[in-house]
Amino acid sequence: MPGDLLRFFLELALGFIYANAGEWSMHKYVLHGLGKHRRSFWAYHLYGHHVASSQNAMFDPGYQRIDLSQWNAQTKELWVLFAIVLIHIPLFLVAPVFTWALYGSLGVYYFKHRKAHLDPAWARRHLRWHYDHHLGPAAYANWCVSWPWFDYLLGTRVQYEGLEKTKGDVHED
Repeated sequence: MPGDLLRFFLELALGFIYANAGEWSMHKYVLHGLGKHRRSFWAYHLYGHHVASSQNAMFDPGYQRIDLSQWNAQTKELWVLFAIVLIHIPLFLVAPVFTWALYGSLGVYYFKHRKAHLDPAWARRHLRWHYDHHLGPAAYANWCVSWPWFDYLLGTRVQYEGLEKTKGDVHED
């Protein structure tokens, strides 16, 4: 029994760590790396989502209504998340708690990311690292969305609070 409990917590922790590392890596190397090439599938992130967020002080109107019949930044994001779910299904056989932690993290990521771009004031209070990613002077930092763990661990968390260079900063009343 103690071994089962240890395995449970180990899988849970590793699932959360893996999810955050994956989020950081995907954002940095795929969405901003491969995505800088306009003909890339991943270009939707920089040339759709980042442009909309920059023009609207973090707000991305594409999140107001998700229409799966459209092929845009928001539906591509959902399809990528669905593909991650499918790819990890075999892990249920050997590490079910790890897999559920990953799936839960994907859900948290999507909820927080969508809410951040529909409610910039909320993002400024609760996801400052992601807010800074979009509105700070350089989009090439602050790769995490859900939790900034890997940004801190890898030295990519850059805080822009109070800097004059922050673009379109949304201030609370």
